[in-house]
Amino acid sequence: MSALFEFEDVLVAGGDGTPILQIDHTVVQDEGITVIVGPSGAGKTTLLRLCNRLAVPDRGAIRFQGENLSAMDPLTLRRKVGMVFQHPVLFGGTGLDNLQVAEPSIAEPEARELFRNVGLDESFLNAAVDDLSGGEAQRLCLARTLATGPQVLLMDEPTASLDPAATERLEGLVRDLDGVPILWVTHDVAQVRRLADEVMAIVDGWLVSDAASVQGFLNGGHHGER
Repeated sequence: MSALFEFEDVLVAGGDGTPILQIDHTVVQDEGITVIVGPSGAGKTTLLRLCNRLAVPDRGAIRFQGENLSAMDPLTLRRKVGMVFQHPVLFGGTGLDNLQVAEPSIAEPEARELFRNVGLDESFLNAAVDDLSGGEAQRLCLARTLATGPQVLLMDEPTASLDPAATERLEGLVRDLDGVPILWVTHDVAQVRRLADEVMAIVDGWLVSDAASVQGFLNGGHHGER
């Protein structure tokens, strides 16, 4: 296994200097589903935003596949590091229009394959997106992100507003993605157990990855070693 992301002495602070998220030294491996778990407001979304430079740390270094993020063009990085947000954000028009926002050159045959891969009926390609259900909208957002051919997916609580059936379907789709490592953020311990190949937790503002600390969090504790 090789390092996908590496964090070294990272600090993100609020406007008054209060630490929001701190990371001593942590490596996310380049395979499988790594789940980041923590309570609401713990800094989980901040962590994902650091990974594609939607946020920058106040201190420390973050590397993607060995390259320091501060030296990378943000737009190039975001095509490699795709992100699906908690609340689906769709653009007006059709399903195909939404894919072409991300990848203007995408042709209809490629778009149809993407729709099949995320479990969307091909009829949505040329239909307005206004009437999609929450689960359908989130799958379209996933298809739009996959259209750029990302090397990693960041999933920011993508099932938080979905019903159990839509949640199960999206989890299954993500598990079936071949060769795309995933960072998935959640506060749902049951979801952690269903999805995770590896688990990290945010405990008292620190990202922890040692087994004892993570298991303590999953069992209801909030204390651990960094």
